[in-house]
Amino acid sequence: MSVVRLLVLGAVRRRGSAHGYQVRSDLESWGAHEWAGLKPGSIYHALRQMAAEGLLRADEEAPSTAGGPPRIDYEITEAGEADYFALLRHALSKADQRLDMLSAGAGLMDDLPRAEAVELLKTRVRALEEWRSRVRRDWSPDEDPEAWGMVGEVLGMWVHTAESAAEWTRGLIERLERGAYVMAGEKPRTAVSRPDRG
Repeated sequence: MSVVRLLVLGAVRRRGSAHGYQVRSDLESWGAHEWAGLKPGSIYHALRQMAAEGLLRADEEAPSTAGGPPRIDYEITEAGEADYFALLRHALSKADQRLDMLSAGAGLMDDLPRAEAVELLKTRVRALEEWRSRVRRDWSPDEDPEAWGMVGEVLGMWVHTAESAAEWTRGLIERLERGAYVMAGEKPRTAVSRPDRG
């Protein structure tokens, strides 16, 4: 699964219509160049590639009056919507997800209805718990940590990763169930001012 594909489709979808610089600017404002290692060239390549695949519609505008090449505006197609939501659901539900893909999914999950996002995250928790149980079946951190050698260190890292990932996911589920964030199909709330911390 490609984090670039998910992020670019999500950025175009949120704007309705966007040219490459707008997509790049949005993704950089989300910090994706840091946590996903997103490079400008990969964004422009993804836009062209997904247009060729029929996931985006490309509309070329007249060349700039200041010179330079014509700008291309992109819109997501029906096939692009389907691909986007498949990537988003996968990013939120899988236990073995890379951190950049999970981060993209978490950042875009408000495109889903609340109940669906919660169910996908619960699926992720179950998968993490099953993964942890499989590792713990053969290895226990209560044993002499050095008895397994470096393999024991790796297994310990896996168990710790599964436990912390499940804890974070359960916390997000609780926040969503309490009504945090505005999800797809919900009316935006009125702005609430933050408490004065002075």
